[in-house]
Order: sequence, then C-alpha cells, then structure tokens
Amino acid sequence: MKQIVASLFILMTLIGCKNEEKKKEKVEKQPEIVEVASIKGQQLTGVTVSDHRIFVNFPRWRKNIKFSVAEIKGKNDFVAYPNEKWNSWKEGEQITDSVFVAVQSVVASKNELFVVDTRNPEFKGVQGNPVIFVFDLNSNKLLRKYDLPEKVFHKNSYINDVRIDPEQNLAFFTDSGSAGLVILDLGTGKAKRILDQHKSTSAEASYLTINNKKWENTVHSDGISIDLKNQKLYYHSLTDYSLYALSIDKIIHGTEKEIEDSVEFVAKTAAPDGMIIHNGILYFGDLENHKIMQMNLNDKNVSVLVEGDKIKWADTFSVEGNELYFTNSRIHESGGDISNLVYTVNKVKI
Repeated sequence: MKQIVASLFILMTLIGCKNEEKKKEKVEKQPEIVEVASIKGQQLTGVTVSDHRIFVNFPRWRKNIKFSVAEIKGKNDFVAYPNEKWNSWKEGEQITDSVFVAVQSVVASKNELFVVDTRNPEFKGVQGNPVIFVFDLNSNKLLRKYDLPEKVFHKNSYINDVRIDPEQNLAFFTDSGSAGLVILDLGTGKAKRILDQHKSTSAEASYLTINNKKWENTVHSDGISIDLKNQKLYYHSLTDYSLYALSIDKIIHGTEKEIEDSVEFVAKTAAPDGMIIHNGILYFGDLENHKIMQMNLNDKNVSVLVEGDKIKWADTFSVEGNELYFTNSRIHESGGDISNLVYTVNKVKI
C-alpha cells in the first residue's frame, strides 16, 4: 500500500511539474515588450506611427502640460510638433486657429497627421467647437482644419478617438463625454452625429476594478477601429464589456433608425481603451488585468497577446510593419500628483 501511495505521489508530482513547465512555456512564448520612449510627469494617451516617425499627444487634463503633440526623436527625446508655437496655449489665453487646446488623439493616414482637439480642457466644457487639424507629414504644414458643427456635439462632449477610411474619405470619431459617434466627410467638411445616447455607445458600468481597487468613472464610446477590407466600423465604451459594429455603407446611406436597427453586438470582451484592426485581428486592452488581447474577427476567437506589469493601462495602438505600438497612460494611477510617474511608449511584435 505504501508503495502504491508513493508511486501516486511521484506521478502527481511529475504531472504538476509538467503543468508548470507548460505554464512557463506559455509565458516564454509571449512576445517581448520593448520600451520605445519614456517621459516623466507628462501623461500621454495617443500614439501613431508613420514611415518610422512616432507621434504622441498629451491631453490637457491638468495645468502645466509641456506640449499637446510631440514627435519622438530619440529614446527620451520628445519634440513639440509641428513647433512650439502650436503647443504654447495656456488656460485663460485666447483660442486661435493655430494653437492646440486639449488634444486627445493623433492618427496618421496616407502621410497626413490628424490631430483631434476636443477643445474641452480639464473637462470643463467645450470651448467653441471641437477641431480636427490635418498636417502634411512631408512639409509639417497645416493642410486642412475642420470645425465640428454644433449639431454634432454637446457641451460636455469629449471627442475622443478617430479612425480614417481613405476609400470613403471619411473620419469616424467616438464621443466619450456624451455617448455617440460622429462622422466627418473629409471632402465636403459636412458632419453628422449617430447613435446619440444609444445603448451601444453608452457605458454599462460606472467603474473598473484594477489592482483590487475601484477606478470610478463613467466613460462612454471610446475605442474605435475600422475593418477596411470588410468596410465595418467597430466601437466600444471604456467602462463597458460589449463590443459593437456597424456597416460603413449603412452609416453613409442609412437613416438614423436604419443605423440603430443595424447595430451588431459582436462579443463580450474585457474593458478596453483604444483598439486597432490589422490583418483581420482586433487588438484591444484588458485594462483591469494589465493585458493586450487579440480577437480574430472571422471566428471571434480571443487570446492574450501580452500581459504583465509592463502594461499600465494600454491606451492607444498603432501598427507599422509587424509591430504593435501602444502607450501606457496609467490613468488609474494618475488621479493626483503625477510629477514622479513615468509614462511610456512601447512596441511588441505581432
């Protein structure tokens, strides 16, 4: 009997060791997270990469931000883009057509840089109109400027993220302050608002749980991405666990009711911030568990791309070549003094 017990013990130990080896093997297969650049005491959110040039933005969520938009020139070398004058605005000063006020997102498309200025500094309400600036990345000069008309935003709107459809010449925005989506025709400058206060654009939760602590906030439609091949728009509220999609053709040609009726519930997911689609894969963060997830849009299979303590609120994503870039905006840790917090831009192979 003792021999049988001993044999069982040895067998269970071997099985346990094999399981541990499998776990280690699984972790070892995780691609390496490489830090591209870091900055202390300046909270960044957006990142975009174009022809090896990396651009980031710093939202005006507090006073004394160093700049709104910057280009990363080296490991820790952030240079105001397109120049210091554009980044010189201070609260209380006059707002002109050639200054950034409260930038939340930067996205490059076809050698152009789209800068989304919420014009809502410190969430005190929109001053004037939200603005989208478009810069030529060859000359670094302003090409176009779009003022969103009053009919497409509310006083508490926070026009958050943008995705560009070059084929349709459209820009799609989320409004995380007042639930809804905004569509801008880049040719005519006309804009419309859809899914205003709709279930699919409204947050279903008022907090997230991170490191066993409640991060209390209600953030509506936030993450957005386009499947250009299948002409489909995906979007997600931040304090929410539901991913939705819409046909771009329906957005263009449908009535408001037809658009609402065509909203597709895609899947239950982790709570993310930004999202991006590349080669049929949707990449998004799992804010509560310090992960970056990947979903195959064909079969909706979800798996972990990377996880661990190098991920501190994976905020925004950009892809160049076979590398996924993301920012650590550390929003859950940035409620007070951030002067000693380090914010990073990172990349990982996909």
